[in-house]
Amino acid sequence: LRRTNLKLRFISNTTKECKRLLIERLNNLGFAIRTEEIFTALTAAKAAILKDNIRPMLMLQPEAMEDFQDVPTDNPNGVLVGLSPDSFSYQTMNDAFQILVNNGSLIAAHKGRYYKTLEGLSLGPGPFVSALEYAAGVEATAVGKPESNFFKSALESVDGIADETIMIGDDIRDDINGAQAIGMRGILVKTGKYREGDESTHGITPFAVCDKFVDAVDMIIELL
Repeated sequence: LRRTNLKLRFISNTTKECKRLLIERLNNLGFAIRTEEIFTALTAAKAAILKDNIRPMLMLQPEAMEDFQDVPTDNPNGVLVGLSPDSFSYQTMNDAFQILVNNGSLIAAHKGRYYKTLEGLSLGPGPFVSALEYAAGVEATAVGKPESNFFKSALESVDGIADETIMIGDDIRDDINGAQAIGMRGILVKTGKYREGDESTHGITPFAVCDKFVDAVDMIIELL
């Protein structure tokens, strides 16, 4: 893809680590990715927090806190939920609940149902966000995939046109449906969190389905 004239952006719901650590990890894996090319759910969450003057209780892993060093958190009037297994204890959830029932705002970095680990599928932040919504009678503002504004921000950064843009992803809901909702074309790859039959059991029809990421890249190049 680098050898084409295509503009690239990488969008991620990863919230377990700050943007700097994510880029370092990807570069160490052999991906030459520049800072301006990555859009993360934490970036979108921080923008929402600053826009609405929220002092959040941060339900994030320690590795993610760097992105919020300049965000006031004293006397919190809101809660930010990311993927943070260390935060999903009864006590921490109850502390968040107390803020929300006193007119606090609930920000969800995303509402992912699950994610893929070496041990298999594990719960994402979505179920915990839903628990807080249910208990406190509030509605979360979600900012990562599949939210339209998240995709639009990445698209605008390259002055892109939706129907001339292709999204490659392994999540039929968050990647493919989110991208196609704003007019992009989505290629579903059967890797990562893909589960057999995803392309036919959720009422979402991808532009194409490929076995591997490299197959999706080859398809895009053939379309040029």
